[in-house]
Amino acid sequence: MSSSPRSVLYRHFHRIAWLAVALAACVIVFGAFVRLSNAGLSCPDWPTCYGQVAWPTNAAQVTDHAATAIRPVVPHKAWREQFHRMIAGSLGVLVLVLALLATRKRPQGWQHVIGAALAVALAIPLYMRGQHGAASALAVLGEALLLLGVVRWSNVDLARSATLTLAVIIFQALLGMWTVTWLLKPIVVMGHLLGGLTTFALLSWMAWRATDIPLISGDACKLRRLLLIGLGLLMVQIALGGWTSANYAALACGAEFPKCAGAWWPQHDFAEGFVLWRGIGVDYEGGVLDNTARVAIQLAHRLMAVLVFGHLLAVAARLLRSPGLRGWGVLLGLLLCTQVGLGIANVMLSLPLHIAVLHNAGATALLFVLVTLLARLRPPEA
Repeated sequence: MSSSPRSVLYRHFHRIAWLAVALAACVIVFGAFVRLSNAGLSCPDWPTCYGQVAWPTNAAQVTDHAATAIRPVVPHKAWREQFHRMIAGSLGVLVLVLALLATRKRPQGWQHVIGAALAVALAIPLYMRGQHGAASALAVLGEALLLLGVVRWSNVDLARSATLTLAVIIFQALLGMWTVTWLLKPIVVMGHLLGGLTTFALLSWMAWRATDIPLISGDACKLRRLLLIGLGLLMVQIALGGWTSANYAALACGAEFPKCAGAWWPQHDFAEGFVLWRGIGVDYEGGVLDNTARVAIQLAHRLMAVLVFGHLLAVAARLLRSPGLRGWGVLLGLLLCTQVGLGIANVMLSLPLHIAVLHNAGATALLFVLVTLLARLRPPEA
């Protein structure tokens, strides 16, 4: 007797999904470490690092590679960037396996996913040879095949979610490439952060749905609406955080809080601070904006933080009043207060690396709690 798609999920899918969730969290946090330690351009070529699959352990190993004209070799930073690429690539393999498992019962499901993966895989050597047009065409073809599957397939066996996650992680790889080749362009850096957290959220949702441990609550419908609003607000705040980091605006107000540059509402330039596209060819390492534009970015991040804090605190209070959900309310409240404390500490202590990385990890933890509750909450059966 053949196994049903659901039994396949229980035997294999949820285990791989949870492994992917853990690895995605590592990729996000280590990526924050790479970015915040100014190692984002330490391998100027892609996907190799100064032409090497791993990374150069000393500058003497690289003498005539073209990447040296862009950046000199800094081995203690190069390993961070290339190792980040490696663990991100491992995550991509896990997501591919999830997509194959989820679509195995669909007509031509495997062929569909493998065809898309092959198109993207073939694009990489073409890109390395300088055939950018052909590489782009193959990457677009791969993404189109996956999105076609997303539209065609239902989600009863998580086929749609797994295929969408694979499409997102492929686009995430492209953003990683553009982060390097476009010299830390802020819109790409912010998009790369959002792509990583979107991947993490999709994987977390799939892992919980495959594990199938519901939280039954008579208030489930109302709570889900509040959680969806909170999720939207949190993603906007994360985007603003990414924009702040990409434009080197974290210390635009100086080391003071709640005031900024000695005032409650200092001189600022929102119009300049939120120009999303400034052309290609500019080196954005260290930032290109004047301080009034950076102040505007920092103010926007702080004001949005107040809105997010207020809404999620109200959600935590509601969870505390819901039988069976009080532990989640306590956890959400603690994470929320910790995240705010880390944000303030970043400013007051002039952005120490370990606190800045923990601030990114805190956003990931908050996202996990919201997605977990959305995936697990169910109303009582009639």
